[in-house]
Amino acid sequence: MKIRDQLFFTAIMTVLFLSLSMWITSMSFAAKDHFGKPRALFDWSKVPDMSDFDPNHPVIPKGDTIKIAVVAPFSGPSATNGQIDFICIQWAAHMANKKGGIMVDGKKKLIEVIKADNMSSPDGTKKVCERMVLKEKVHVLWGTNGSHLMKIINQTAAKYNILASNFGANSEQLQDATNFSRNAFQSTFSVSQIGRALAYYYGQIRKKEKKFYILCQDYSFGREMGEGFKEGLKQYYPEAKVVGEDYHKLFLTDYAAFLTKIKASGAEVIFSGDWLPDGGNLLKQARQMGITLPFANVYMDDPVALSDIGVEGTEGLVNITQYGALNPTFKTKGDIRYLKMWNDLWKTKWKAPYNAMMYAWPLGSMGHYIEQVIWMLSVIERAGSTDPEKVIKTWEGDVYKFGVGKVVKMRACDHKMIQDFHVNEYVRPEKQKVSMNIPPYYWFNTHSTTGPVHLIPAEKVLPWMDQKLDRCKGKNDWGE
Repeated sequence: MKIRDQLFFTAIMTVLFLSLSMWITSMSFAAKDHFGKPRALFDWSKVPDMSDFDPNHPVIPKGDTIKIAVVAPFSGPSATNGQIDFICIQWAAHMANKKGGIMVDGKKKLIEVIKADNMSSPDGTKKVCERMVLKEKVHVLWGTNGSHLMKIINQTAAKYNILASNFGANSEQLQDATNFSRNAFQSTFSVSQIGRALAYYYGQIRKKEKKFYILCQDYSFGREMGEGFKEGLKQYYPEAKVVGEDYHKLFLTDYAAFLTKIKASGAEVIFSGDWLPDGGNLLKQARQMGITLPFANVYMDDPVALSDIGVEGTEGLVNITQYGALNPTFKTKGDIRYLKMWNDLWKTKWKAPYNAMMYAWPLGSMGHYIEQVIWMLSVIERAGSTDPEKVIKTWEGDVYKFGVGKVVKMRACDHKMIQDFHVNEYVRPEKQKVSMNIPPYYWFNTHSTTGPVHLIPAEKVLPWMDQKLDRCKGKNDWGE
């Protein structure tokens, strides 16, 4: 009798186990089905020889080309961002041109990249966009840091019926019912996603610190960053507490007043969305004032600023990226070839400013910028035309696989990208080998940087959708 009972119990447990396994598998497939099979991909192993690439002396074709204007600050206090933007888009264009360009309108055309200095100002952005369209006859306006500036780019593109590609502006307002344009595509994360993803990490993965202080830049991006993080805490970490919240003007040089308040707040983590130069300057001054708290951040990943602070001052930083992969970083010979191709050029060929440490590897924000351009060029080639209507039709709902391995989707109704995120924990050089798995087994020995990496699944941080936008009414957050 006991044997029969045991056999019966074993059979029941086996059935339950198999049922549970099938349910988990079905749920996994269901999640994957939201993306579907990629329509195209970027294969690192098929990148052409790039040994002649030099951002200081770029080879830029003229004539019957596909013209892309990089709308970015190439002068003023934020000029570093323009330098970063240019090398990324020019690298992607050079790859395409080495293969003879891309096929549109029945023939192959080369990619021409044009610098469009917006001087980080609304007036500068409006003027340069008008000139790019009317004089240079560009097909794409590609930009920019600053959602208030990207809004002007999107409006100009809609006015003249060309494409606007948003690689770096994250405000929710850009694609809402008031501002949406069919000509504009946001192939970058939005502010609420950043906040929710970091809240998910602290509440569902790390489960340690509970007291947070919010300090961001005082304009739409920074304000929305703060709101996104607070909403994320409510959803994923309700027992956590925001012990303080402040916003500072752009390009500030002295953060002492804010940091003094943080020091007295009892905070365990500082949440900040600051981008360069604010991000680096804020971190540096915090350490100078003896504040050793970790920063949960997006853009405090500049190796130059981090090296100035050193290994101890950067250990424990938590950086969220939309361009990441689970460890180890190098998984195939193609990965090694592609990433080392860039790194070898940085070591041996490039001159200032591109020999600075921030350009050592095409990863992080730069990696994402590069692959966004490659995705856009793939869409144009698959559309077979630079005609905006044909490109729009192809890009809406497109599913694409980046070289880094992640799959992304352009939500059709509001032109926002759906993607997984990754959170990088910064560790000392000797611990970086979990990520940097080829010699010398550390990314940098002058500061702490990526070690452990954690996945934030897309379904946990889907981009906000404005149901007031007619195109999105009745759809779920996957756009279905």
